[in-house]
Amino acid sequence: MFKEFKDFIARGNVVDLAVGVIVGAAFGAVVKSLVEQVIMPPIGLATGGLDFSQLKYVLKPADLAAKTAEVAISYGAFVNTVINFVIIAFVIFLVVKAVNSLKRQEAAAPPAPPSQSEILLTEIRDLLKKG
Repeated sequence: MFKEFKDFIARGNVVDLAVGVIVGAAFGAVVKSLVEQVIMPPIGLATGGLDFSQLKYVLKPADLAAKTAEVAISYGAFVNTVINFVIIAFVIFLVVKAVNSLKRQEAAAPPAPPSQSEILLTEIRDLLKKG
């Protein structure tokens, strides 16, 4: 069982996936910071100081006497999350587009001319075929 697990972990796809998840989490933190600290403040300023993350619909206000918490739908946090998602999706689109462009350029590039060693090996192979 340990050998099977070791073989599973050693596969390239699993390692690639782990690296992708780690990089994706770090990228998500960067985008979250970008949205919350760079994009949303000017939008809030343009909307008269409105802070989207604080927008909510209160279903039941907090009662200090009864020590009950407020019950609210925080739709502003949802708006911030949607903006995060759109930015992440757009950046991933740009990365995939760039990678696909590089792959097309590599496919269109002419093959490299054979080296001297390859030419000699080809000649030897042909002479051996003739017998």
